[in-house]
Formats: sequence, C-alpha cells, structure tokens
Amino acid sequence: MSETTASVATGNSRTVIAESATPRGRRARIALRGLQILLALFYAIASALPKLIAHPSAAEGFDELGWGSAGMYTIGALELAGAIALLIPVLQSVAAMALSALMVGAFIVTITAFGGENAATPLILIVPLALIAWARRSSNADLLRLVRRRS
Repeated sequence: MSETTASVATGNSRTVIAESATPRGRRARIALRGLQILLALFYAIASALPKLIAHPSAAEGFDELGWGSAGMYTIGALELAGAIALLIPVLQSVAAMALSALMVGAFIVTITAFGGENAATPLILIVPLALIAWARRSSNADLLRLVRRRS
C-alpha cells in the first residue's frame, strides 16, 4: 500500500498527515471509523445509559456485587467517557485501551461473582477495541505532544 504524505505547519511544530493513496486504504479508514462510531453508540446507549439512569436491570447487578449505586454510576460514567473519547481523534487509541481494561475487569467480575453468565460479551468487545487501539496508535504521540505542550 503506497502512501502520500502531506506536511502541515502548526505553530512551532510540524504535523505530518499520512493519507493512503489507494481506495482500499480509504475503505479501511472508513470501516474503522464506522466501527468506532458503532462501539461508541453501544457503550453510550446500551451500556452506560442503563447505569446512569439506574435502570433496575443495572441496579440489581451492582447491588448483588455489593457496589451499590456509587459503583454503578462510576462504571456508567467511565463507559460514557470512553464512548465519547472513541470519537475524538486525539483520544481514540487511549479510549480503546481504557475500555479494554474496563472489559477485562467486567470479565473477571462476571466469572467470579456471576458464575460466568454472559462472560463472553466483554471478551468479544475487547477484540474490536484492541484493533482500534492498534490502528489508531499514532494518536498517542499526538496526545503526548499536547500534554507536554501544556505543561
């Protein structure tokens, strides 16, 4: 796959933007972005929303764990933050890694506290999250540059 590179001067630094010259590369970028949007919608609507509105199905599980509403709201807020961050270019890789870590925790809790019921769900979600984290890894350097510039 060949690449065309364009340089853009921004302030005191120079940012290099790489664009694939092939239609296949463009389709891959579009598919990856679509996957990010789909996962963001899943985490925001199907996962975080029931926790943040204290839906009985979510509250029941957290009460059973002994985490109560504080744990439920915390996990819901983390999922919503991850969903939003998946859509922000500079945060997308970090968001995918953070949501993957959250899914590892969900898997462990599901195995230990709920006898493995629905344990495959967090593992299945880790696969596309890992793909996004790897494919968008160049955004980590951009994020690091932003953080260093502000400190």
